[in-house]
Amino acid sequence: MSLSISIPFFFFFFFFFLASASSDSKTFIVQVQPDSKPSVFPTHKHWYESSLSSLSSDEPTPLIHTYNTVFHGFSAKLSPSQAQKLQSLPHILALIPEQVRRLHTTRSPEFLGLRSTDTAGLLKESDFGSDLVIGVIDTGVWPERQSFNDHDLGPVPSKWKGQCVAGENFPASSCNRKLIGARYFCGGYESTNGKMNQTTEFRSPRDTDGHGTHTASIAAGRYVFPASTLGYAKGVAAGMAPKARLAAYKVCWNAGCYDSDILAAFDAAVADGCDVVSLSVGGVVVPYYLDAIAIGAFGASDAGVFVSASAGNGGPGGLTVTNVAPWVTTVGAGTIDRDFPADVKLGNGRIIPGMSVYGGPGLPPGRMFPLVYAGSEGGDGYSSSLCLEGSLDKSLVKNKIVVCDRGINSRAAKGEVVKKAGGVGMILANGVFDGEGLVADCHVLPATAVAASTGDEIRKYITAAAKSKSPPTATILFKGTRIRVKPAPVVASFSARGPNPEAPEIVKPDVIAPGLNILAAWPDKVGPSGIPSDKRSTEFNILSGTSMACPHVSGLAALLKAAHPEWSPAAIRSALMTTAYTVDNRGETMLDESSGNTSTVMDFGAGHVHPQKAMDPGLIYDISSSDYVDFLCNSNYTTKNIQVVTRKLANCNGAKRAGHSGNLNYPSLSVVFQQYGKRKKSTHFIRTVTNVGDPKSVYHVTIRPPRGMSVTVQPEKLAFRRVGQKLNFLVRVQAREVKLSPGSSSMESGSIMWSDGKHTVTSPLVVTMQQPLV
Repeated sequence: MSLSISIPFFFFFFFFFLASASSDSKTFIVQVQPDSKPSVFPTHKHWYESSLSSLSSDEPTPLIHTYNTVFHGFSAKLSPSQAQKLQSLPHILALIPEQVRRLHTTRSPEFLGLRSTDTAGLLKESDFGSDLVIGVIDTGVWPERQSFNDHDLGPVPSKWKGQCVAGENFPASSCNRKLIGARYFCGGYESTNGKMNQTTEFRSPRDTDGHGTHTASIAAGRYVFPASTLGYAKGVAAGMAPKARLAAYKVCWNAGCYDSDILAAFDAAVADGCDVVSLSVGGVVVPYYLDAIAIGAFGASDAGVFVSASAGNGGPGGLTVTNVAPWVTTVGAGTIDRDFPADVKLGNGRIIPGMSVYGGPGLPPGRMFPLVYAGSEGGDGYSSSLCLEGSLDKSLVKNKIVVCDRGINSRAAKGEVVKKAGGVGMILANGVFDGEGLVADCHVLPATAVAASTGDEIRKYITAAAKSKSPPTATILFKGTRIRVKPAPVVASFSARGPNPEAPEIVKPDVIAPGLNILAAWPDKVGPSGIPSDKRSTEFNILSGTSMACPHVSGLAALLKAAHPEWSPAAIRSALMTTAYTVDNRGETMLDESSGNTSTVMDFGAGHVHPQKAMDPGLIYDISSSDYVDFLCNSNYTTKNIQVVTRKLANCNGAKRAGHSGNLNYPSLSVVFQQYGKRKKSTHFIRTVTNVGDPKSVYHVTIRPPRGMSVTVQPEKLAFRRVGQKLNFLVRVQAREVKLSPGSSSMESGSIMWSDGKHTVTSPLVVTMQQPLV
């Protein structure tokens, strides 16, 4: 699949950087052949510095970072001519242009079935994961939070080689037996942006954003009671693995998260001894050999470290999923069975459902307020409809509830604009692309979010009432916290969707986990709305995003690794995928929040994680580093490109004989048929399963073929004699051409399920028919 894009794309991407303005220097990550170091240099760092000094007679170019664990090389800011000179040196394998990434921004443990009183379940068997270390690559941490206390924890695991790096407002004593490591990486950020403004952010692991503190406590926060945000979601807060150790790697700053810093964090996390790396950031999907996250994650996986990453918040459109490398577990977001209703009551008596965690004084009960749509009240229409800074006319909105459209500025910032202009409340209406999905925010004034369809209804009411003798009015009814909501889970509207834009043979996302309106720890000095003027203080905050879903899976991976120390990262992902569920608490297929329709494999992957079943999956699909090399060979990556990703010299001859890229031993199966030539299409998949259940067990297959397809599995029975035994099976898929317009495609999904009566091992099967443009 990659042949058509890999090589041309690389030249376009690389020379776009070189050709941008001749005087513009850019940061590059430089891969070096490590065993080429001349003995005259005492260290690789000396050698790299010498290589850089040879590029220019002027002041030598400084190193930003050196890498020696998941990657061999360094990063530096280079002019186009320096980059070309460096590229020509024999020991330089690759120059990777830096990308800037963005963050993918209390009942969830209970919703997942993890309770501290559960004496026979996952938490008990893993002793809460107390010897496992989760590395969180994010915005840092606020170490004083109760979620990071070390009460009743034993000594720091002896394998730990990490450090608590002191910095501004972060003494080395900030770490404890819970938060056992903290580092920060800002070289790439400052190389591009100049010295950081230390009045707005700390040159240390301390979190001035809140995102990193939130994600770390989701993965491994201690039990904290009472926990709530502004009175909402009262109860016990706990992470997925409450006794696992945490290490914080701060790479995200005010201007974003820079690849050279992210790769340095991966390098440190693996060298330090992390068992799991959690990454809730992402960017543009590029071939793996240009993707620092994919490269760092491969090095981690190769060292036995499980890497989970957020799928992105670009949903509900297709092809929006990010962090798509097959050695990364990619996590989408679902809802939990709790919400925060804040309904709109219109002057015509209609009640419109809404969602909010506004915690201040409410609107006076029984009183209706004048209602206006910001987009129809003067100004340029567009910017006022979005309630952008300075766009509202105070005389038109004072003492009124204002309807604002979503987009451009943050949801909470719109409320601040309305408040500054004298409005008493805000109704935040979803746009068409946001659909029906509602996100609760800690607004700075009485405010609620409504769906796209009901937003249209409110605007129509305003227009009609304005023409009548009774002008439009409304109020907002805040109803607190509601639990045991049905249906749940639902795929969150914002959760990024497949198909995988880099390798459609690998279904992404892999799974979904709770990611909507999640309660977790929050730093001091950052208001819960995240806007600078918000001076409120809260120990916990409610956020939404695949950023929140990812650390749920990171924590679960730590629990599974603690219970099964011999399992590889691929085995852990397999256990999570093959035991995931696709049915909600009504007993029906999960819905897509954006449309209200039934969701698909492209929305949820294998399904929603089910921790207890993942503990004992019966069979696993294991994958080794050499299997990933074969996958890259069969994806038509060149030997050099494969070496950039894997640090291995690949021999692709054996891989080509093994078949196609869809034969990677992945727990899901996907094929794309191009509709030209024969009317009948066929392919096969070879899979190997390892018995991790009962010694003498017999599994029988149940096939649910995609609509209109013929699927066979041979053999139909797998008889295992012992634990650890591996058996193969062959899946044949036949499809008939379907009528499609040029350039369009159709997707059908089914499943292959193995069961021994005790375990059920399910793999999604996706068949896509693609009509060429010509």
